Amino acid sequence: MIGYLLEKIGYALLTLFGVVTVIFILFTIVPGDPAQMMLDQNEDPEQLAKVRAKYGFDQPISKQYLYYLNDLSMLSFHSKDTNSYTHLKQGKYSAISLVSIGKTAIAIKLPYLRESFQKTGKRVSAIIAETLPNTMVLAISAIIIAIILGVFLGIISAQMRDTWVDKLIQVVSTLGMSIPSFFSAILFAWFFGYILHKYTNLNMTGSLYEVDDFGESRYIQWKNLILPAFVLGIRPLAVVIQLMRNSLLEVYNQEYIRTAKAKGLNTFKIIKTHALKNALNPVVTAVSGWFASMLAGAIFVEYIFGWNGLGKEIIDALNTKDLPVIMGAVLIIATLFVLINIAVDIIYGWLDPKIRLNT
Repeated sequence: MIGYLLEKIGYALLTLFGVVTVIFILFTIVPGDPAQMMLDQNEDPEQLAKVRAKYGFDQPISKQYLYYLNDLSMLSFHSKDTNSYTHLKQGKYSAISLVSIGKTAIAIKLPYLRESFQKTGKRVSAIIAETLPNTMVLAISAIIIAIILGVFLGIISAQMRDTWVDKLIQVVSTLGMSIPSFFSAILFAWFFGYILHKYTNLNMTGSLYEVDDFGESRYIQWKNLILPAFVLGIRPLAVVIQLMRNSLLEVYNQEYIRTAKAKGLNTFKIIKTHALKNALNPVVTAVSGWFASMLAGAIFVEYIFGWNGLGKEIIDALNTKDLPVIMGAVLIIATLFVLINIAVDIIYGWLDPKIRLNT
């Protein structure tokens, strides 16, 4: 098991290294001078030179790449030269110096995602810490909705196979997988938040926290979660319905189910005691994968509903060309995606030894 675990961790580290490299290359070749982006197109040569020197923009691309890796690495190298980008006492790093070799210090620190171009002096890590919890709440709520409704409708569809109810559920499920999230978000916001606002009391836009009329305190507005969570959960809901239906129909043909029916057990007890547990296996597999992808899929949903999460922050950063925020947010999403998938692989390997032997 230890060898299997180390192998998966090794794959995860290689994947993250590739992600970091791709992110750096993509956003380094973006047209425009990062120093000018920070100064809002200020053409003062002296100011531009200072910013380029402070953030290492005046260095060759290869050196900037090494700076970026050094910022993200927990074990990093720092210069004792106060004019160097990697100087340990610039206030960027919360580092513990381990050993000094000449003019270079080796230290342990948390990954440094740099500072926002637009929110002067504010770390990208602080921005992500403010917005990521809202995205997690939205994603978890969406996956709960998808599981509960998907399992329920999948059972009904399997029980009423080939009836009009089954066909209706299948049509709705197909539409759910086909319609893009941004279109569903616009449609639901307009219909339930505007047309039916009088009956639903739901708003077209709104986040988890709202400020009172005096601007003195924040309070949680749970009703703002309903529409974005349901829209985000539509596609995994459609997948869960299909998987649950097909899995149940397959389980129904098993010998032990026919034996249970022969004993006179009612349908509800057969599903609850015998069929459901075995039919849920493919659903659990699908849900684990969908939860990771939801963090990226929430971008358009959050923006349309005005949900102050990481996805909306990415859109705002794209509009203002705030490269460090974009790079940091994409890296965090990729890291979470890798970690969730590696955790699922480890759990499967622990539950089923055959999986470990086949890798």
